[in-house]
Amino acid sequence: MSWRDRKKQIQQQVANTFDIPRDLMLDLPKVILVGDVQVLIENHRGIMVYTPETVKVSTTVGDLAITGTDLTLKNILPDEIMVEGRIKSVIFTD
Repeated sequence: MSWRDRKKQIQQQVANTFDIPRDLMLDLPKVILVGDVQVLIENHRGIMVYTPETVKVSTTVGDLAITGTDLTLKNILPDEIMVEGRIKSVIFTD
């Protein structure tokens, strides 16, 4: 087991023991989908691609690709992005 895997395992145990949300303890992105009109991404690493049909956001677990029509960025904060439009898919890619 690598050091990185061992570190994640310890962090998960600490999160479980102290009832700390995993997204905070493990530096994971939090993705909230509201119907097919809005996606909120917390704990991102930046915007990779932005077009009216595709928004690609970097995260600690890979890129998050959002596809749809009339996509717009409503909030762009250091730790949060909100995408609105007609959402067709939300997919994590490597």
